[in-house]
Amino acid sequence: MSAEDFYSGLPSCQNFNTDNLDGDFRPVPEDWVVIAADIVRSRDAIEEGRYKQVNMVGAAVIAAVLNVLDRDHIPFVFGGDGAVLVVPECQVAAAAEAVAGVVALSRDVVGLELRAAAIPVTDIRQHGGDIRVRKYRLSPGNHLAMIIGDGLLIADRILKDPVAVKPYTLDKTSSEPVLDGLSCRWEPLPAQNGHIVSVIIKPVHDEALPGILEQVTAQLGFNPLTDDEAVRLAEGKRLRLRFPPSGLKLEARFGAGRRWLKGYLIGLIESVLFLYSYYTGWRVGPLEPAKYMKELSLNTDHRKLGDSLQLVLDLSPQQLSGLKAQLQELSDKGQAAYGLHVSDTALMTCFLQDMASNQHIHFVDGADGGLAMAATDFKARISALSGETPDYAPTA
Repeated sequence: MSAEDFYSGLPSCQNFNTDNLDGDFRPVPEDWVVIAADIVRSRDAIEEGRYKQVNMVGAAVIAAVLNVLDRDHIPFVFGGDGAVLVVPECQVAAAAEAVAGVVALSRDVVGLELRAAAIPVTDIRQHGGDIRVRKYRLSPGNHLAMIIGDGLLIADRILKDPVAVKPYTLDKTSSEPVLDGLSCRWEPLPAQNGHIVSVIIKPVHDEALPGILEQVTAQLGFNPLTDDEAVRLAEGKRLRLRFPPSGLKLEARFGAGRRWLKGYLIGLIESVLFLYSYYTGWRVGPLEPAKYMKELSLNTDHRKLGDSLQLVLDLSPQQLSGLKAQLQELSDKGQAAYGLHVSDTALMTCFLQDMASNQHIHFVDGADGGLAMAATDFKARISALSGETPDYAPTA
């Protein structure tokens, strides 16, 4: 198997458990590169009520790369206010050009500064980190990467260091990114149990994660990694549509650039057809509503592992109180660090490459800051305890 085929050749696991961290996770080849991007001063945008725009930019980074490269070959992690992808050396130029296009688009369309860098895995390993990957199957043809080794956190730290990032910066391009399939037509997903909770959990040692999850499970009354029915957000009464979709203008501006009005009109027509199919149950083109809604429920990233465990959960007040107490106890004992943000709804941004072939994924995050604010909370707790941010801390 060539280095380019490393990720596509990995066996896919159909459960999200973390019981075999040593055996299930494989180190990526030496010549691979981490493409990291996030929004500068994202907290300011969040406080201005612009988190949907922030999410759209983060999802656009992934869409831009997967639209020019084979999605089966590229591991990625969506982070709310940014994203990380790991690409083979032979595809770095194309990926870098795509992400640089999103940097320009983010600045010109929504006025958000997106910083981006391409950092070789060899450089990350020289800093003491690693990129070890496992492939988790959401449904046939759709996978999420689970990543450990602290390599992504080291890449994030380099990205946010103005001096360290200079050799790796991506910020110039003459081409527009291809964002076909990037959409945001579902309304925010309301909490049904009381609170949408975005939480980040980072064990001091990766091997401690299964034990920590046992304690969290005891507090919640369900395992957030394996009890699928208890954690799915994109299904049932949560899914709401309106006409026109509240996010359609933003989608059109991203996908069509200066021709956004044409893109908006096309989006209106597509929305009418979708509503017709959705409410009648009849097939329209490639859309088979019953099949699509089942796939949508499965193809979400409400749980992910990108050096830290990141979850978006719908919890009752009692579950939230128990979770906070358990995480604080783990923090006080020095076993794990955590960050947490609570909101009333979740946001969902969609990337549909081929509906007929079930090639679509849906990025889920808490509203009003979600995982970005959870990362800020994480840093604040660490700083309060130690006076400094440790090497393994995720940052917003």
